[in-house]
Amino acid sequence: MANKIRAGIIGGAGYTGGETVRLLLHHPNVELTFVQSRSQEGKFLHEVHTDLQGDTVLKFTSSFDKEVDVVFLCMSHGESKKFLTENTFRSTTKIIDLGNDFRLGDSITGRNFVYGLPELQRDKIKMADNIANPGCFATTIQLGLLPLAKAGLLGEVYATGITGSTGAGQKLQDTTHFSWRANNISAYKTLKHQHLSEISQTLKSLQPNYQSDVNFIPWRGDFTRGIFVSSIVESEKSLSELNQLYSDFYSTHPFTHVADSTIDLKQVVNTNKCLVHLEKEGNKLVVHTALDNLLKGASGQAVQNMNLMFGLEETTGLKLKSTSF
Repeated sequence: MANKIRAGIIGGAGYTGGETVRLLLHHPNVELTFVQSRSQEGKFLHEVHTDLQGDTVLKFTSSFDKEVDVVFLCMSHGESKKFLTENTFRSTTKIIDLGNDFRLGDSITGRNFVYGLPELQRDKIKMADNIANPGCFATTIQLGLLPLAKAGLLGEVYATGITGSTGAGQKLQDTTHFSWRANNISAYKTLKHQHLSEISQTLKSLQPNYQSDVNFIPWRGDFTRGIFVSSIVESEKSLSELNQLYSDFYSTHPFTHVADSTIDLKQVVNTNKCLVHLEKEGNKLVVHTALDNLLKGASGQAVQNMNLMFGLEETTGLKLKSTSF
């Protein structure tokens, strides 16, 4: 691509906004033209995202260029639909929403959104003008279940997952400040997490007769970033057959890898990878999945979707290094 993709970010001061800034600044095919923020208007990006010192002289702005090629919406859940109702971009500008406003098929005048999980519907993403980026827990759980659903083998699911404090957003809450979070864990939104609806939507699209439940208990972890999920399902297939099923399913997907040994968070933090590991006792299959909630679970997946939408190699700008020690 001779000309660079001109990109803008709406809501660039938070965690996902900051991660999207970092990825786009170093993307070889992108020119980051603006980063909008009402709360930080006029400040240099590096005054808020202090690790960007020396990387950019851009400032946060309240105005934005409506002629860009792609806009990333990094706002709080529920704000994207309102923003797009009040602000119009040219019809050729692509929208990637990192919130939950359009994940269940909602649309606004002139814009229909494709659910942006590349391992589920990469070909549709390539043709899309508007993407609803999946949720972090939804991505983690789905990548552990897609091969089973595709093969029509999925029954009731019992899943437990733990996430870092960045999954709750940047705004201070009782359960995110250091003195509460340190040396502590807790369950929340037991069996009623907001990502269950999009997970169910995906599973039924692959296995139309799926009528079972995904029973999910999320946990708050004593760390800043990453998600680790363990999902239990029943299966009569052997472990070797299941490993082959998963390996075949993900063989053409560059960021999801089936590991033959135990996995941990440090392998995926600061990367766009999802690691999957299978264990089996009797007829109980346990699928472990791990990823970085701010990258493969949010901003990294959004850039992955942008690459697909603009005909770039899927991994462009996303070959990131983990911090395993």
